[in-house]
Amino acid sequence: MKEMPPLRLNLALCLLVLALAGLSMMVGRGGILLTDAFREAYAADPEIFSLILYEIRLPRALLGLMVGATLGLAGAALQGLLQNPLAEPGIVGASSGAALGAVTVFYFALGGGGLLGLPLGGVLGAGLALGVLYGLAGRNPSLTTLILAGVAISAFAGALTSLALSLAPSPYAALEIVFWMLGSLSDRSMEHVLFAAPFMGAGAILIVSTARALEAYGLGEDTATSLGFNAGSVKARVILGTALGVGAAVAVTGVVGFIGLVVPHVMRPLVGHSPARLLLPSALGGAALVLAADIAVRLPTGGMELKLGVITALLGAPFFLYLVLKARREAVW
Repeated sequence: MKEMPPLRLNLALCLLVLALAGLSMMVGRGGILLTDAFREAYAADPEIFSLILYEIRLPRALLGLMVGATLGLAGAALQGLLQNPLAEPGIVGASSGAALGAVTVFYFALGGGGLLGLPLGGVLGAGLALGVLYGLAGRNPSLTTLILAGVAISAFAGALTSLALSLAPSPYAALEIVFWMLGSLSDRSMEHVLFAAPFMGAGAILIVSTARALEAYGLGEDTATSLGFNAGSVKARVILGTALGVGAAVAVTGVVGFIGLVVPHVMRPLVGHSPARLLLPSALGGAALVLAADIAVRLPTGGMELKLGVITALLGAPFFLYLVLKARREAVW
């Protein structure tokens, strides 16, 4: 793929996101279109039609857009900061840490629990995971170090999540384990959107504020420092922004993996490998990918709906292995 003018690329991605968001609101379980399923319902009772459209379909589409944009943006920022193409919220442990924080708050009613407590727990968990990653991996971590540190954090956080759910006095613990490990946009309401949006918005603002610094980081941390960028401030803003956005996203939808890995890689050649110009296309591309995947999970007939995380994992895991093998070949040659 060759480089595209930024305006044309971003405009095309915006149109794609809008089209997928509209399609998301139209498609129900089994691939049944809104017009086919609810024509009779609207004729019988317009209030039911409005309830389904605005209380079920709209929150799902909005969350798909917001979560995808957050994960794509965070993945691009982490790759630029760590100067490593395999960095992304799931691989470095941020998603697992966020799930642990949200589950702990929910089941043990820390801070009163509730919808507001879930994003707070997710933010704290993601921030702690990223802090541990930096402590384990150190400055400019190698490919092997980054993967091993991220796997260790994810495994430990996953084990603690299972332990917390096992000890919680809830008959639905097994179902909740599946939710947090696989992720889903189903059964979400506007309350989830309103509670998560401020955290995601604040995280996005922090990450975007580092755009110029990430451009300089592409030339190396020493070069960025010589250009006047404060390394501590840049790292803190990226980590805090990722923690806020990913923590809130995982708190309301569960773990949706590999979006932050796949999307920046697809978009990078289109922006001329510029870390700063990569941020917006990655956010838009992430939104498009999550919306498309969420539409796909509703297509199977029979009343069953796949988990969103299953679709993204089936797409992302082979892509991750391809990148690892590619990096290995380049290192050998």
